[in-house]
Amino acid sequence: MDWSLINSIDIAGTFVFAVSGIMVAIQKKFDFFGVIILAFVTAIGGGTIRDLMIGSTPVGWMTSEVHVIAILSAVPICYFLSEQLQRVRKTFLLFDTLGIGLFTVLGIEKTLEVGLSPLVAVMMGIVSAVFGGVLRDVLSNDIPMVFRKEVYAFACFAGALTYLGLNYLNVNNELNEILAISVVITIRLLSLRFKWSIPFNAR
Repeated sequence: MDWSLINSIDIAGTFVFAVSGIMVAIQKKFDFFGVIILAFVTAIGGGTIRDLMIGSTPVGWMTSEVHVIAILSAVPICYFLSEQLQRVRKTFLLFDTLGIGLFTVLGIEKTLEVGLSPLVAVMMGIVSAVFGGVLRDVLSNDIPMVFRKEVYAFACFAGALTYLGLNYLNVNNELNEILAISVVITIRLLSLRFKWSIPFNAR
């Protein structure tokens, strides 16, 4: 496997999303197989949907065992550290935030690579970032974060626009990736800290 920055982002995003899924499964008292399923769904759900939509098959995680190893490695880590992780809700939010930042950029790059438009790339970046979490929350009987008033998908959208803008300006690609991820993470964390929201009050 080519260990470029974007592939490292892919594996890191897979791992941190797996952790967020496992933490929810433990909190909901799922059995062992429930934990495994939620870890996989959270980690690869968004990327699988993205790859199918853009016609990139076989989907990314099927082409390398590294993704499966990353997900499975999260299980014992979360098991032995479950008390410490579950004690602080912020830990889950941190892993989820890291995941959406990493997968937003990954989704944009994979979409642009197959020759689709920047607009579609932004959409697929958001799909990559949020749909694993949507599946996680639905399976654990929670309202998905993206459907709440929290600043969630908007953070991904801002990061996606940052990536496209810097790409247009021919900024070094690895620096662009880091900056775009940082934008997503920063906006999401600030929104949690200051309780920002995007309400929609229909009349």
